[in-house]
Amino acid sequence: MNDYHNLKQGEKGAWISIAAYLILAIVKLTVASIGQSEALRADGLNNTTDVVASIAVLIGLKISRKPPDKDHHYGHFRAETIASLVAAFIMMTVGIEVLVGTFQGILSGETNEPALLTAWTAIGAAIVMIGVYRYNLKLSQKVNSQALKAAAQDNKSDALVSIGAAVGIFGSQFGVAWLDPLAGFIVGLIICKTAWDIFTESSHSLTDGFDEEEIETIRNTISAHPDVLSVRDVKARLQGNRTLVDAIIHVDPHMTIQEGHDITDELEEKLEEEHGIYYAHIHIEPYE
Repeated sequence: MNDYHNLKQGEKGAWISIAAYLILAIVKLTVASIGQSEALRADGLNNTTDVVASIAVLIGLKISRKPPDKDHHYGHFRAETIASLVAAFIMMTVGIEVLVGTFQGILSGETNEPALLTAWTAIGAAIVMIGVYRYNLKLSQKVNSQALKAAAQDNKSDALVSIGAAVGIFGSQFGVAWLDPLAGFIVGLIICKTAWDIFTESSHSLTDGFDEEEIETIRNTISAHPDVLSVRDVKARLQGNRTLVDAIIHVDPHMTIQEGHDITDELEEKLEEEHGIYYAHIHIEPYE
C-alpha cells in the first residue's frame, strides 16, 4: 500500500510541471514572436514538448497505481518507466527540430537583434524552473519515483536552457547578432542530451539492469545476519518505483523449517527497514 501512496504523491509533481510548462510555453512563444528571438523561440518549443512529456509521466504514474489483475500479477509499476521512455522520445524529436531550424538560420546569415524583453523573460522562466526542479527532486527522493526523478532532471535542464538563451540574447545586444541563433542551437543540444540521459536510464531499468554497488550493499545486509552462513546469489531489478530482490542463502542443515522461515522473515524486515525493499524472495539451502 505504501508504493501506491507514493505514486499518488508523485502525481503532484507532474501536475506542477504541467502547469509551469504550459504557462511558460505560451509566454515564451508570444514574447519570442514579438521580440524576434530564435533562442527564446527554441526555449518555448522545448516547453511545449515538456507539457506533453509531463502528461505522459502523469499517465504513467496513474497506470502504475492500478492493482494487480489476472494478467499483471506484479501490478502495473513499470508503466511509470515506460512513461519516462515516451517522454525521452518526445524530447529528442523536438530537440532535433530545434537544432535543424537554428542551424539553418546560422548558415543563411539571416539574424535579427532580439528585443531586451526576451532576455528578461528567459531569466524569469529560469527562476521558475529552478523552483519546480527543487520541489520535484525532493518529492522524487521521498516517494522513490523514477519517472518523477526524470521529470526533475528535465526541469533542471530547462532552467539551464533559459539561462543559455538569456546569455545569447544579451550578447546579441552588443552587436553580435549571431549569438541569438547560436544560443538556440545550444538549447537544442541540451534538449537532446537530456532526452538521451532519460532514455538510457529508462531502457536500462526495463531490461532489468541494476546498480552493482547497490547489489553488493544488499548482499552485505543479508550476510550480516548471524544465522546466514553464506550468500550464494543476490539478484535485483526495478519495477517502477519498487526494487525486487531474489537471494539464495546457506544455513545450518540441521535447522527446522520453522527456524528457516523465521530467518527469511527477519531478513525481509531488515531489507525493508534499511533499503526500502518491500518485496524480497529468499531461498534457503543447506550449508555444506
